[in-house]
Amino acid sequence: MSSQFDTPLFSGIVEHAKKNPTQFHIPGHKKGAGMDPTFREFIGENALSIDLINIQPLDDLHQPKGIIKQAQDLAAEAFGADHTFFSVQGTSGAIMTMVMSVCGPGDKIIVPRNVHKSVMSAIVFSGATPVFIHPEVDPNLGISHGMTPEAVQRALLQHPDAKGVLVINPTYFGIAGDLQKIVEVAHSYHVPVLVDEAHGVHIHFHDKLPLSAMQAGADMAATSVHKLGGSMTQSSILNVREGLVSPSRIQSILSMLTTTSTSYLLLASLDVARKRLATEGYELAERAIRLAEEARKQINEIHHLHCVGTEILGTEATFDLDPTKLIVSVRELGITGYEVEKWLREHYNIEVEMSDLYNILCIVTPGDQEGDIELLVRALTSLSEEFSHLSDNHLPVSVMLPDIPVLALTPRDAFYAETEVVPIEESAGRIIAEFVMVYPPGIPIFIPGEIITEDNLAYIQENLEAGLPVQGPEDFTLQSLRVIKEHKAIR
Repeated sequence: MSSQFDTPLFSGIVEHAKKNPTQFHIPGHKKGAGMDPTFREFIGENALSIDLINIQPLDDLHQPKGIIKQAQDLAAEAFGADHTFFSVQGTSGAIMTMVMSVCGPGDKIIVPRNVHKSVMSAIVFSGATPVFIHPEVDPNLGISHGMTPEAVQRALLQHPDAKGVLVINPTYFGIAGDLQKIVEVAHSYHVPVLVDEAHGVHIHFHDKLPLSAMQAGADMAATSVHKLGGSMTQSSILNVREGLVSPSRIQSILSMLTTTSTSYLLLASLDVARKRLATEGYELAERAIRLAEEARKQINEIHHLHCVGTEILGTEATFDLDPTKLIVSVRELGITGYEVEKWLREHYNIEVEMSDLYNILCIVTPGDQEGDIELLVRALTSLSEEFSHLSDNHLPVSVMLPDIPVLALTPRDAFYAETEVVPIEESAGRIIAEFVMVYPPGIPIFIPGEIITEDNLAYIQENLEAGLPVQGPEDFTLQSLRVIKEHKAIR
């Protein structure tokens, strides 16, 4: 009987490496012997000895029956899922698997407008038609929150034939909506709920954190273990609940999207990260929460800075908060988050998670120490002192939501269509073939297949004038846009 203290995959490949077999298989570096010596010395012999492939003793991620299956079963138990699939294609691969396992050509899927690009990639590949819901936007921070149960209810009333509802929980900034209620609404229509849980691997293991997807009753959740759970970058999991989705189809789709040269370093790191989360997750999360709350308290004592806390809660879109995410609003200091990120890098060798026009985001994990928090607070105190003379120049939060344009073609049809580039002032009425979005709050103005309108072109101009960066198009100067080519009748 396996326990959560076991690591069948990691232990299995280590035992294999100890036998020191003579290898006549890939990878060709043969335990590092055929590798550049400088790189070999830096990486280390232990790591290179388990950089292996799916030979018979080590199981096969595409058809797991041995140590990989045992590791996945332990992960399912740890996360409260019926099945857990390991992904070496990151959470992007897991998200694409979720969408493509429930949607085919012409099928509808309800998604927030601010979805990750992997969702749109899956919509293109599957041929699905997105039904967009505008996320709630915070008027003080200028960031997107999640969808509300009421918005999902309205979408399903209009589109009861939807094949899925995709929810971001929690958001990049650690804000969670009422996921349990959204699941109840969707399930009343017999529609599965797919959760982008890229920033929530840890929330399952502590009651002071938002409900995880599996705790809320969702059907699938793509979860980035590498982001906050201690595994290596690019390793992720896909948790599945049986009933409204097919585990065998999910396995097939994931296999189609996964390299046949699967990294055992990544797979092993998932196994040991699961063990630590399952056996020490509460204590690790408690420590991270304590460090983050201390940081929040001290940052809020610094003039002209505000670190967001529970005061943000109280709406359907801000139902819960992950306190280990430090959203620091800098707009009262009269400078942008981008400038703060650069200043911290140059003056204190601090790298933040992200910045936008009004905020910086720092994440606190069990990997942080008291000294790291002290350095961050000291740096932000120095920042405030240096720029306090600009504090009368508060940056006004200017977040305007564009109308969602008419979708004339599915994103797939637009992606594969013949295209041309036209001046932006001549693009109204044409069908766009590329993405255009403004960040913050990360909501697309256009996606491929939508009809360009004068109002949305004016919205782009308003954002540029407000200082918000518009991203996505090939022409970053926004003098032109790529559109579907129109064929004139032959006379």
